[in-house]
Amino acid sequence: MPLGLVLVTTLALAQRRGYRGWFESGHIGDSTRTAREVESHSTGTPTWTNAPGFEGDVFTFARLRYDRGGQWGRGGWSTDLPDSDLNLSFRLQQMTSLKVDPDGRILRVTDPDVPNYPFLYAVEPGGFSLDEAEVVALREYLLHGGFLMFDDFWGDNEWENVEEVMARVLPGRSWVELPLDHPLYHCVFQIRSKGQVPNVGLGVQSQWDGVTAERPDAEEVHHRAWFDDRGRMVAFAAHNTDNGDGWEREGENDFYFRTFSEKIAYPLGINLIFYVMTH
Repeated sequence: MPLGLVLVTTLALAQRRGYRGWFESGHIGDSTRTAREVESHSTGTPTWTNAPGFEGDVFTFARLRYDRGGQWGRGGWSTDLPDSDLNLSFRLQQMTSLKVDPDGRILRVTDPDVPNYPFLYAVEPGGFSLDEAEVVALREYLLHGGFLMFDDFWGDNEWENVEEVMARVLPGRSWVELPLDHPLYHCVFQIRSKGQVPNVGLGVQSQWDGVTAERPDAEEVHHRAWFDDRGRMVAFAAHNTDNGDGWEREGENDFYFRTFSEKIAYPLGINLIFYVMTH
């Protein structure tokens, strides 16, 4: 089922790379609380409103702000912000019955408001770290109904960092590879394979060379999940793929949009959120 999304415009690859480098250098103040406060670094983001009086009765996409401490990984917590968060939020309310906050949130796991947001998104976690207070806070969050998605990290070393950090958060548990017959893959869109979403530059180039993996040890996409004692999924890791770029860069190149945003990144993001919010 095609999403039927509308393209906006096209930016030169050099311009996109310049935006990315500026953005990942940390020009976001500690007081920034919503994605809407951050200037678009792609083709702009949509706006929408919810019915008066129901502004609080909505799903809010919340991004995890973290400190870098691991030796692996390239970018950081702010990669693809704000366009990925806001574009996915718009498509979610467009394609499902969920009402969605048009602003999104940026939160540390120790923020007292975190329990109000049942879904947290952590990007490029190959280099993320948590101190002891954050480990405890994340454990409490996950065991009391919260959910965490990891995205856009590549290769064995970055996976090991995520595995090590999560072993501190939920000791005695482990990740399991999610089979394609799991209900997550069939709740909104029918997902029949674990597709790989490259960054936009690699994705555009792939129409000529066919390469979508960002490194030699990252050719196979993994969707791994972590479950609690009741069988509830509390975390999901999209490894060796970059769904965030698929959401962020939807309007920059027709081939990239049709091949990666429309067919892979949006169906997975929408299915995952819909599943988490209904189970």
